[in-house]
Amino acid sequence: MDQKNNASEDSSIRRNRLHEILIALIKQQKDLELMEGGDQVFNNPLNYSEKFDSSKIIEKNQRIIKKYQSLVRSAIALDALLESEQYDFSDGKFS
Repeated sequence: MDQKNNASEDSSIRRNRLHEILIALIKQQKDLELMEGGDQVFNNPLNYSEKFDSSKIIEKNQRIIKKYQSLVRSAIALDALLESEQYDFSDGKFS
């Protein structure tokens, strides 16, 4: 039972560490965009205008998703590097 608790605790610690790394990477981004819903186009196609071109909204959202995926992959890579170096966050030194 202790091994299960230790594995769960290790997983929780790693998840928190990944979250902290990801937040740090997001904070470094100057032009990070949020996805658009495009509800105006999909709910009322009769009021369609170039301002709400659904294909442009989809392309923009795909680009934004790729950016976030890149940040997540970077966070995972940084976490793996820190784990391989056995970095101790509590005192900021390598152990």
